[in-house]
Amino acid sequence: MPRPGAPKQAHLPDKKSLLQTEISHIDITSFDARSIIDKMGQMSFSSRDLSRACSIFNRMLKDRQSTIVLSIAGSTQAAGCMQLYADMIKYNMVDAVVATGASLVDMDFFEACGYKHYRAEKILDDQVLREYYVDRIYDTYIDEVELTLLDHVICDIANELPPVPMTSRGFLAEMGRWLADGHAKKSDSLLELAYKHHVPVFCPAFSDCAAGFGLMQHQIARPKQCVTIDSVGDFRELSQIMLESERSGLFIVGGGVPKNFSQDAIIGIEKFGKPPGMHRYAIQVTVADARDGALSGSTLKEACSWGKVDTVYEQMVFAEATTVVPLIVSDAYHRGYWKDRKPRHFSKLFHE
Repeated sequence: MPRPGAPKQAHLPDKKSLLQTEISHIDITSFDARSIIDKMGQMSFSSRDLSRACSIFNRMLKDRQSTIVLSIAGSTQAAGCMQLYADMIKYNMVDAVVATGASLVDMDFFEACGYKHYRAEKILDDQVLREYYVDRIYDTYIDEVELTLLDHVICDIANELPPVPMTSRGFLAEMGRWLADGHAKKSDSLLELAYKHHVPVFCPAFSDCAAGFGLMQHQIARPKQCVTIDSVGDFRELSQIMLESERSGLFIVGGGVPKNFSQDAIIGIEKFGKPPGMHRYAIQVTVADARDGALSGSTLKEACSWGKVDTVYEQMVFAEATTVVPLIVSDAYHRGYWKDRKPRHFSKLFHE
């Protein structure tokens, strides 16, 4: 990829000046959301929905027989929620993660390698940003030259692995191992903590990120001796986790493929000869609704008709995730039910 040249308009700021103010990732341990969540429970509209979602999440944490799956779509990690999701693993609030490739690789792994996301203090014309090789996520900037460097890192990791089919879970565990082996420039990323705490991480659309470019580079160089990603194996492995679980709950941020993948796994257990159940608990934070006709807009109640989610303990919260997810997780952290949970260590099911 060519390096960006000087912009055509002389009056424009240089690239360095655009990438100065780093995104500050919120620390849910630094503030206590319990009081405002309790007050919101006495209100109406989305405030009451949010308070009930907190109550359901705390119920999941109190239920010692419940497996909790965190599902992430969208760009909330780049926007300041990166430490939040890592802390959910650190403090034993989740037992498995399903997310997009952008969330796991282009954001979490990206920062673990020492790169940053930046606040767009001034949003320039996107054609100008293209000249700079600055990528924009709403009001956040990243350096595409740095992002491209991840392609080579992913390729190098793949080159050291046996040339066999792997699940995304297996390859992401190798990325976490690589970070834990001393390569991380920033500690305690989601992938590194997941590897250390034996929390499996799945990416059902793994090629849709820098990992896809890196693995393509690896396969072009080694067409007959290369790693491939087994997406069906991902489905089997997450269903196997559901098979090992007495009960289960979902914490869904956004929607998309991770949401459906997380919901479907509970039905997948019937392929192991066990009658399918439904997720006992579920909360979803999204701005999508049924009018967009998309998966993200299908409600959790609707999922009951598919045999995926029970309707006793489910709650939709229609809000932009960065405004409410920190409140949910801070509330749960300070109530402290996570302290009594036994870690599941589901990665050990897969001999890692």
